[in-house]
Amino acid sequence: MPASTTFDLPISGMTCASCAGRVERALRKVNGAEQVSVNLASERARVQAPADSLPALVAAVRDAGYQVPSRTVELQVAGMTCASCVGRVERALGKLDGVEQATVNLASERAHVEVLAGVDDNELIAAIEKAGYSASLAHAHQDEQADARRRLRRERLAVAAALLLALPLVLPMLVQPFGVHWMLPAWAQWLLATPVQFILGARFYVAAWKAVRAGTGNMDLLVALGTSAGYGLSLYQWAQAPVGHAPHLYFEASAVVIALVLLGKYLESRAKRQTASAIRALEALRPERAWRVVDGQEEEVAISQLRLGDLVVVKPGERFPVDGSVEDGSSHADEALISGESLPVPKRPGDNVTGGAINGEGRLLVRTLALGTETVLARIIRLVEDAQAAKAPIQKLVDRVSQVFVPAVLVLALLTLFGWWLAGAPMETALINAVAVLVIACPCALGLATPAAIMAGTGVAARHGILIKDAEALERAHAVNRVVFDKTGTLTSGSPTVVHSQAVVGDSDQLLMLAGALQRGSEHPLAKAVLAACAERGLQVPSAEHSQALTGRGIAGTVEQRELALGNRRLLDESHLPADDLATQAAHWEAEGRTLSWLIERGSQPRVLGLFAFGDSLKPGAQAAIAALHARHISSHLLTGDNRGSARVVAEQLGIDDVHAEVLPADKAATVAALKRDGVVAMVGDGINDAPALAAADIGIAMGGGTDVAMQAAGITLMRGDPRLVPAALEISRKTYAKIRQNLFWAFIYNLVGIPLAALGYLNPVLAGAAMALSSVSVVSNALWLKTWKPAQDTQEAP
Repeated sequence: MPASTTFDLPISGMTCASCAGRVERALRKVNGAEQVSVNLASERARVQAPADSLPALVAAVRDAGYQVPSRTVELQVAGMTCASCVGRVERALGKLDGVEQATVNLASERAHVEVLAGVDDNELIAAIEKAGYSASLAHAHQDEQADARRRLRRERLAVAAALLLALPLVLPMLVQPFGVHWMLPAWAQWLLATPVQFILGARFYVAAWKAVRAGTGNMDLLVALGTSAGYGLSLYQWAQAPVGHAPHLYFEASAVVIALVLLGKYLESRAKRQTASAIRALEALRPERAWRVVDGQEEEVAISQLRLGDLVVVKPGERFPVDGSVEDGSSHADEALISGESLPVPKRPGDNVTGGAINGEGRLLVRTLALGTETVLARIIRLVEDAQAAKAPIQKLVDRVSQVFVPAVLVLALLTLFGWWLAGAPMETALINAVAVLVIACPCALGLATPAAIMAGTGVAARHGILIKDAEALERAHAVNRVVFDKTGTLTSGSPTVVHSQAVVGDSDQLLMLAGALQRGSEHPLAKAVLAACAERGLQVPSAEHSQALTGRGIAGTVEQRELALGNRRLLDESHLPADDLATQAAHWEAEGRTLSWLIERGSQPRVLGLFAFGDSLKPGAQAAIAALHARHISSHLLTGDNRGSARVVAEQLGIDDVHAEVLPADKAATVAALKRDGVVAMVGDGINDAPALAAADIGIAMGGGTDVAMQAAGITLMRGDPRLVPAALEISRKTYAKIRQNLFWAFIYNLVGIPLAALGYLNPVLAGAAMALSSVSVVSNALWLKTWKPAQDTQEAP
């Protein structure tokens, strides 16, 4: 049973004594909770409970209908070298009161910590430092790239010095096969090896000592113990050798092992920087200054001085400094690094522009609509950072292994030492074999296997307009075997037009004016089509009163003292009105794949006034997207609220396997849940109405601009409305997951094969050191192959 501690929880939303009582009762139900007191005035609750019960306490408060304010802290952590370091930092942070969750990424050297309001950042930093590492707030690094370059330069100099000092020591071994028998005197070997061991290798001793003080082990401890044993054995052999006899020394083994480990860490650091290149590329898109228009005059200001509503001038070739709307001018925008759209997008008055995109040939006047963290670019960066910081479920296996890995290796090294000695081998042979076990058993590759692949995969996906929200979505997406599509705005352009209309009472212009009156102010695509048709004919649309949306059916209101409603067939059926003369025409238009809307008059004498037929064109890449899914043996499904005729025509044109038509928004989630019983389901949608279905699916894929409710509910967001990005998203997920499995295989196989070979005496410490360095470099290099990935349509369109 974990030790008991007192939690001080901030709580918001309580308004009276009954609220406090409700919170107190909820907290008392948590297993092990006692001495619960809730203070309404200070909005805090004090609870004595087991130390590991914070998540349960927070969940109890939230389930009771109140909030426990929390925030996220990003910390830069230095000094981590392997998977066991990651586990130690996470455990150190997890022990602090008020820490809900701590996730540490070895590849990015960052800690993502969710804490309750009131927790001091300095407490988090102190906990990490007590565990043996250094930490700082991530945003406190004004120039992280410069820091990284300086660190790489120092590592490069250390590697060069270590290799230069170790080369004369290993040279006799290299020339011996050619018949040259030459050996440096013992004093020269000691002179060359000592600075490598204790100056260039000091980092291993420092980190090992910190690990021992924290009661744990890491890669540095294994390297320090192994090389120190080889160095100490050499001193002993030298001291015991008779005068005039050349002793058998192992200075070269210790020096070369340290040099190779330093080389491996340097190459690993270089490779890790490349995995984070996507974030750096996105951050580089942020301009620092803008031209603001004040009283007709242009002035150059810092981005931080801009406010919502400000007018800014964007000259040809400049990056848009803000998200905004074009007020004047026409041009094209290169949005390739933001949305993945390879072709420039035309921009005219009324069009939206995205900060970070490049303006083309024209001068534009832009009204500022979003700044700072609310811009599309900032959201993209935040999503990519969150995805790269998260752990895939498969990483849990690595975390469990890393907790026992170093202690197990120490035990194996001791067994090797005593096993060889008891078998009659000289002590120096037993010790060298034990050193080889210590050196080759590096958990560094295990710690890098998953995060390196996730960082590379999510980074390259973001460059092509695919935002993967978290590592769990990435891992689940590779297994998808069913994709469910919404129709309007997803597979079709989402911009329908009035193709046909027929009036029962009056003429078509009057019918259109009445329908337009009901649709004024609506953002629904069919409403825009009606209003566009009114404008095209120059009709004066009257006002409507008491407008009311009829969920899943249409809209109702009063126009010129007449109670009217406009909607689909379900509205007609619920009104118990026959189609009469329009039935034949309706059936014909439905067979053409048209979407129908009926205008009816309610009141004392309900009647049908007329019928509209809307047409919507397929998106250019829709057919290719379905074909790509079928090529991967993934079935496709159409889920829409439109009539069956329209849905069937679209499905037949695209080759979709199954159709679910006339489904209310509230029922879409149930349909997706039913499909999940027989497979792994991805739901693709673009609107608020699709959010429940997106959340219900194994993987939600939001189409379009990547904003609002759909983006929040989806695990993957596509930054442009190209259906071909759906199979591309599943493809990059599959490739990334494959890289994770490959990396874990190689990380485990190095140790599963290398440790027994070292224990049996088939690997000397030099070869063991080379293999250990190679394991980390190969894992990160394998992940970097993901950076060469391109969606299939980009490959096809490339000249």
